[in-house]
Amino acid sequence: MAATTVGTSQVTILRQHLIDPEICIRCNTCEETCPVNAISHDSRNYVVDASKCGFCYACISPCPTGAIDNWRHVRADHAYALADQLLWDTLPAQIAMAEIPIVGADDTAATLPDDVERIAAASTSGQGGIAPPPWSAAHPYVNLYSIQKPALATVSGNFRLTAEDASSDIRHIVLDFGNASLPVLEGQTIGILAPGLDAHGRPHHVRLYSVASPRDGERPRYNNLSLTVKRVTTDHEGAQVLGVASNFLCDLKKGDQVHVVGPYGTSFLMPNHPGSNLLMICTGTGSAPMRAMTERRRRKSAPKEDGKLMLFFGARTPAELPYFGPLTRLPKEFIDINLAFSRVPEQPRQYVQDLIRAKAEAVVNLLRDENTYLYLCGLKGMEKGVDEAFSDICSRHGLDWKSLQAELLQQGRYHVETY
Repeated sequence: MAATTVGTSQVTILRQHLIDPEICIRCNTCEETCPVNAISHDSRNYVVDASKCGFCYACISPCPTGAIDNWRHVRADHAYALADQLLWDTLPAQIAMAEIPIVGADDTAATLPDDVERIAAASTSGQGGIAPPPWSAAHPYVNLYSIQKPALATVSGNFRLTAEDASSDIRHIVLDFGNASLPVLEGQTIGILAPGLDAHGRPHHVRLYSVASPRDGERPRYNNLSLTVKRVTTDHEGAQVLGVASNFLCDLKKGDQVHVVGPYGTSFLMPNHPGSNLLMICTGTGSAPMRAMTERRRRKSAPKEDGKLMLFFGARTPAELPYFGPLTRLPKEFIDINLAFSRVPEQPRQYVQDLIRAKAEAVVNLLRDENTYLYLCGLKGMEKGVDEAFSDICSRHGLDWKSLQAELLQQGRYHVETY
């Protein structure tokens, strides 16, 4: 906070913490993380109580989209109320500190002096945030299309990736953007605007999906991209529920049109310098950014300049693993693929963390290499097991995982996107 005095009145300026409703995916990570219960939600928005938020930044890093990392300068006595935040479709515009109106003792309008902005900025230096991107990552473009002005894409393909009798209906959906410019990098996401209204009579909020194609598109030199989408029919507790956007996307036919916003994402990006290694861990549709990165490497004209690729990919059965066929055809000298299946009849359950332990020596060798970049994407429940596996194999090879993990995060070499 910063304070200034006009006449005999002192005004306190608050740097208020807010959540961007346009890109929030309602994963509940922030609310679970907040140590002072400042974050709450209704059926539409996640919000931050200014009276409780202590600026500890504990919620910033775990957020998979960066929606949590938003701030606005306001008068402390005019902070945005929870009731207002719950109704937002977009964040209010940022107002420069010097433009915030205040009222002096003579009741005449005034504005803050320039030096107050510097005081406020100094008081918030060193704030936390998501991991920075790899130093050699390409420049990402973000927020090119908004809810008010979305891009219009045409479906040019909708292919089921899982077997017809599999319990998971996962689709590979190709969107063509025609003359609309939508540059995306591997690891970025786009937002889908499903048609219709929610139970409150308002437009559905944006749902985010990781792009599954590399930067030159699903088909090179065509203005398109692909998504990996699972039809949602139950929630995490197993209760029956129909995912609004996922069912809309999975039911699309060739020629149908979709409103798209974004792109989003400035952190979960791949390195581009020679010799960089990618250690990728995913489950289900978390394979989307891994496919994009792998395909980017496969298409490069000088693949021998690149470092190693290692993939740990988990699913219930081979029939439910997206891209199973194409993965099995990739040369072993190009990528080290490790597939874990947890529900194969008459076989012990196996998870990605089990295979990480089984490949401990190879994994540790990559962890020792300063050119290795880790990517974890999939269901949030996988994080604990993967973290424990890294801790186990590191301790057996003379490394401390916690300190190494902190170093990797600081250097933009450890990226997590779970939901």
